[in-house]
Amino acid sequence: MSARGTVEGAGCVTWWGFGPARDLLNSDTHRLRPHGELNVLLVGSGDPRHILKTITGLIHSDTLHVWVIENSMEVLARQLLLLYISLLPPEKMSVHKKTEVFLEVFGNLEIRKEAEESVKQAAAQLSISITDSLSTDTLSHSCLDTSLLKFKERDELVRIFKLWERPPSAPASVSKVWDARVRQHLGSRYDSRQGAFDWDLNMKLHQRGCGVINKHQYAKWRETGVAFEMREGLYQTANQSLLSTRVFNHRGNGVALRGYWGDIVSSPYLSFGIETENKELLKTQNNHYVKTAQDISEVNVLELFECLAARGRSPLNDDPPNTSSSCCQSTESLKTEENSQSDPSASQTQPVEHSPTQELDLLNVNGVKVSFLSPDSLSKLPLKSKYRNLFNTIFCSASMVHQLDSALREIAAPDAALVIELATFLLDLSKEQVSGFAVRVKEIAEKSGFTPVHNQNSDKYAVFTQKNN
Repeated sequence: MSARGTVEGAGCVTWWGFGPARDLLNSDTHRLRPHGELNVLLVGSGDPRHILKTITGLIHSDTLHVWVIENSMEVLARQLLLLYISLLPPEKMSVHKKTEVFLEVFGNLEIRKEAEESVKQAAAQLSISITDSLSTDTLSHSCLDTSLLKFKERDELVRIFKLWERPPSAPASVSKVWDARVRQHLGSRYDSRQGAFDWDLNMKLHQRGCGVINKHQYAKWRETGVAFEMREGLYQTANQSLLSTRVFNHRGNGVALRGYWGDIVSSPYLSFGIETENKELLKTQNNHYVKTAQDISEVNVLELFECLAARGRSPLNDDPPNTSSSCCQSTESLKTEENSQSDPSASQTQPVEHSPTQELDLLNVNGVKVSFLSPDSLSKLPLKSKYRNLFNTIFCSASMVHQLDSALREIAAPDAALVIELATFLLDLSKEQVSGFAVRVKEIAEKSGFTPVHNQNSDKYAVFTQKNN
């Protein structure tokens, strides 16, 4: 079962999550926080929010290996892009500017020229990195590993990055693309869409615990696709990382159409903007929040980047990382590299001579590695001995929960946690459908060998632990 079947507003591509960032190793998911060599599997997370948040909870002796499965190469490419921006060293981009660029690329269909240049530069570097990986066994960066993807999938990533680097000379207006989605979704309510936006905000998002989402910012995003206006400027350049190809059936023939096929209802504020440990940001005046979801997103992402920078080391600086903060102390780098299981005959790239692989000019985050797996790999993991009882936490999005089955227990470590995103913020669903989805999630988890954690206080995620044999 998927929560996506009848949810037109959520779209068919998960560009961001439908729940806030979580440290997937903390006490909310485990009876006792695990330490040492830690492995986390993300299935359909859609963005790097959980990766960044989980890193902040590591101590000096921990190593973290995150394994990422997405249901399309376009989403996986965007994950790489957002992680690339996150890892930019201060010599290349200050942490404040990096926060602005990250949120702009993360949540805006149209961005400023400056942000577009950042996307193009990242796409060019990632394209070169992945091309090099096709002919060498050397990773271009210790934290980002694409070597477990099939050759044809890496070819597809290169194609996507080159499209971002050199977009079509005369692209269709993305504002018209967005408006077409809104028209289709609202139908006869389109002419009174401001009332529909207010209803979704006040009667759904606010009622479900997102009161900090500002009316004017939410309405602006619903109208234009621009969620984060971090500074004055013209937001008129298409954000290529939010465009993808969808195949439609036209008179019996498949027609590929490039456009925006993601969420147009729930908003990108959910990932970083609805929760904060800083209670000053949640103050109210006359029953209205003083700060907005954009303000909270900016503070949260800035803090995540500061922890990332403190745990990491700039490629231009040989000094050891700062160990003064408990959320970002140094560790030894992971020493074991995964060998590609790819079939070389599947490559669509012609062999060429390469110079030695150039290390990407990014922060080296000590003891942290993110490996990207093929979209169809979840059912194959239990068949490989290296994944047996490996994962301390397994996260699954609402849109991918139908892929879980009893084989999940084969790859879960003892006392592993299973965290499943609920349908709370899929606004096209009724309350009865949201409750029914939660019941179905529980059934799937129990059939997979997991039992619910008692005293759960969140309606955003369901947490389960392995049943005792």
